[in-house]
Amino acid sequence: MWWTSRFFQVLEQDTCVGALAACQRIRTGCSTPCRTLHISSQWCSVKETAQQSQEEVGAFTRLFEAMGFSSPLKYNKWKIKIAALRMYTCCVERINYEEFFEKCSLPDTLNSWFLVTQLHVWMCLVRMRQEGREGKFLCHYIVHSMWGDVEQRSKIMGIDAVQRKEAMKAMTENFYAAMFGYDEGILSDDRVLAAALWRNLFSRQCEDPHQLELMVEYVRKQMQFIDSLDGEDLLLTGEVQWRPLLEENAQSILKVVRPTYNDAGL
Repeated sequence: MWWTSRFFQVLEQDTCVGALAACQRIRTGCSTPCRTLHISSQWCSVKETAQQSQEEVGAFTRLFEAMGFSSPLKYNKWKIKIAALRMYTCCVERINYEEFFEKCSLPDTLNSWFLVTQLHVWMCLVRMRQEGREGKFLCHYIVHSMWGDVEQRSKIMGIDAVQRKEAMKAMTENFYAAMFGYDEGILSDDRVLAAALWRNLFSRQCEDPHQLELMVEYVRKQMQFIDSLDGEDLLLTGEVQWRPLLEENAQSILKVVRPTYNDAGL
């Protein structure tokens, strides 16, 4: 597919050079105390627990779905669609974009907004892919909601149809390349994650190692927190809270507040 070939081109061009150099400066060149760099040669699981949340799918169900039919899910599909819209809304309305633009030296543009949004959408996708077929169904509609929102915002900004089509194509390429890079980074050490952030969030323009350090720490602590949320609550409500970008004790995990919903799952 076209976006797959684009992804490998992105990986081949300056994959980790700038990010690795920045990480080395974090470890050796900083005079002030900073976060300990996590380095490991082994792949690790996103979830620390051995809990297997994805149910076993039978051969008949797989054949049924391969023929183009949709098999029943554990929860009503409309409830999951509503939860997906709510989860995407949490990725947009509960993020302080001005703080990200300031701390990461990003320009206040639609593209910068998209880069920050896709990072949080990706974290939600990683978490929900652990919830079996229902989670994958929800992931599909999170991404669907994101593209609808991006197109609507570009229309409001007055971008004409031709430029909007080109911008959407570029954002799509960036999105799928970022998904691969972030997946590899979260399963690897901080150097690989920093490289993915340098390529995608910073668009290879980051010269300050402290900014990379801040974002690596943010992603690690955010994923730790999201992994602690109950899967059924996420499938039924889509409610996600985000930890602050800057906090004194980033290693501690916040107390999880369970969302409330009625018998209909709303």
